[in-house]
Amino acid sequence: MNKCIMAVTAVAALSASSVMADTLAGLYVGAQGWGTNASGGFADNSTFSSGSSMADFNFDTQANFSFYAAVEHPLPLIPNVKLSITSLDSEGVTTLQSSFNFDGDLYSSGSKVRSEAELKSTDIILYYEIFDNDLVSLDVGLNGKYIDGTMYVKDTDSNTESEQAFSGIVPMVYSRVQVGLPFTGLGVYAEGSYLSFDDHKMSDYQVAVTYSFIESLAVDMTFQAGYRSVDIDIDDLDGVYTDMTVDGPFAGLEIHF
Repeated sequence: MNKCIMAVTAVAALSASSVMADTLAGLYVGAQGWGTNASGGFADNSTFSSGSSMADFNFDTQANFSFYAAVEHPLPLIPNVKLSITSLDSEGVTTLQSSFNFDGDLYSSGSKVRSEAELKSTDIILYYEIFDNDLVSLDVGLNGKYIDGTMYVKDTDSNTESEQAFSGIVPMVYSRVQVGLPFTGLGVYAEGSYLSFDDHKMSDYQVAVTYSFIESLAVDMTFQAGYRSVDIDIDDLDGVYTDMTVDGPFAGLEIHF
């Protein structure tokens, strides 16, 4: 009898310890593999000063990745923090329909060029939990999206090549809503960041179905499958102009400690 009481007491103590730890601070880490399709184009100041228009490039399907970590806590007024790093690389070969000037080099109409956009997005998100339960959770906040990249163009015949590096921070509004189906492990969520100001328009959103296949005192593990789209329409961010969409399906895994 005493052994039984001791066992029950130990289990209760472990459960209370786990609940207390999660109440004090919860750590989420995740990774996603993303099959992207890109469309649109890019330019720089020399394109418009020469009278050329922004080229519309053809991009191949490519694999990209995203990694994130978030810390949530119950302290009032202090926001939760999420850090996310996403690759947005794209490349392809295009036959130009009109002349294009990039980084001071002229690419004539009819030229076959290889274009590459090597982009990385780093999101620093500060957010508050408005609701947080097994049925519905809602987060709202601000996202400082730091974009760092290099645009590259090469004429496959003449070997003329140009590149332009740029970086900058884009402030955005952030939100996330998640709905769970109790006792099934299934859920859905929609998450996004948005900006529309003057000639800058940008959005980054994803929707997914989730399945929690491990739920224990020590760790939770959740599988994700969904769709993500990043629209970048900015004028003169560190001398670069873009009008591109990168989107496609993704699959990922999230671990909650």
